[in-house]
Amino acid sequence: MNDSLIYPAAPSPSQVRAQLPPLALYIHIPWCVRKCPYCDFNSHAASPVLPEEEYVDALLADLDQDLPTVYSRPLSSIFFGGGTPSLFSAAALGRLLAGVEQRIAFAPDIEITLEANPGTFEQDKFVAYRKLGINRLSIGIQSFQPQKLEALGRIHTGDEALRAAEMARRAGFDNFNLDLMHGLPDQSLEEALDDLRQAIALAPTHLSWYQLTLEPNTVFWNQPPVLPEDDILWDIQEAGQALLAEHGFSQYEVSAYARPGKAARHNLNYWSFGDFIGIGAGAHGKLSHPDGRIVRTWKTRLPKDYLNPAKQFKAGEKSLAADELPFEFLMNALRLTQGVDAELFAKRTGLPLQSLAAARAEAEQKGLLQVEPTRLVATARGQLFLNDLLQYFLV
Repeated sequence: MNDSLIYPAAPSPSQVRAQLPPLALYIHIPWCVRKCPYCDFNSHAASPVLPEEEYVDALLADLDQDLPTVYSRPLSSIFFGGGTPSLFSAAALGRLLAGVEQRIAFAPDIEITLEANPGTFEQDKFVAYRKLGINRLSIGIQSFQPQKLEALGRIHTGDEALRAAEMARRAGFDNFNLDLMHGLPDQSLEEALDDLRQAIALAPTHLSWYQLTLEPNTVFWNQPPVLPEDDILWDIQEAGQALLAEHGFSQYEVSAYARPGKAARHNLNYWSFGDFIGIGAGAHGKLSHPDGRIVRTWKTRLPKDYLNPAKQFKAGEKSLAADELPFEFLMNALRLTQGVDAELFAKRTGLPLQSLAAARAEAEQKGLLQVEPTRLVATARGQLFLNDLLQYFLV
């Protein structure tokens, strides 16, 4: 008789990968030409000479500290956000992407998106970006109308916005998003639809069409502009959605519309409670571990502190408690028009969808939620009042 103990074999890397969500990478470039009065992102007006070399070195060192959380997963997407990442040279971004790929494998069909401001477009630079493997642009148009651009503090003109889309196409980008805002100061229904028509005419594969909101710690918060009345905002929303649908754009998230097969995979990963490493000044991450822990991380916010060799890149982290997981999942997934899938909810949170029965019934009674056998879907009213809907699921 053999009395020796038999221990279960440790899971293989492929088994660990299978139980964890997909992994993406967010890279924050915090500088812009000028901070807009509505912007509450971690962005800072750039000096004449950007510290590209030092910042790329810091980003790669930051990534090195997060490598233990990769667990052999390839990167499904990379997103350069800001700030204005298109202020960085192709040489700097090329060195950064090469350094990332030396550390983490890229999925064969990886999506790599770069945010760009129309006021920073140069044809040669964007040709070089495309050659690096960057295969998607997100162009911050916001409006085509001179008076609206001026009110928003944008550095580009309407003509520059039109040229940016054409330059993107000539540079080889057949997949690009246009960011467009509505509900702008003193905006009429016809002005909002005119912006949307001009954007559609540029033939993007994706449109992010979102309402201007006043956020704390912004110029607009302290000096609020006159915004359209609620009934005009509702008319803009309804007419705009109809116009987008008429031109073949399917709404798949509160503010996101795409041609078939062109939904933003990086953002879908966020909204499906996937994992992402965040590197750069003020970047946030969300990382799952094989032992079941889910940890949110955030990095040192100010660029000068982030670049200080004596500083730690990571400013903090928080492990999510089990009773926080349903709300954390829902605040992302309920933004999707397809709603919350029961199987994915159970896989990401470890709980059955039925555990939300009481809150679900209340939200349904208020007309904010549509309950189907295997999913929850926010109604049109629920999407419009998403924060009200989410309140039902707070612990």
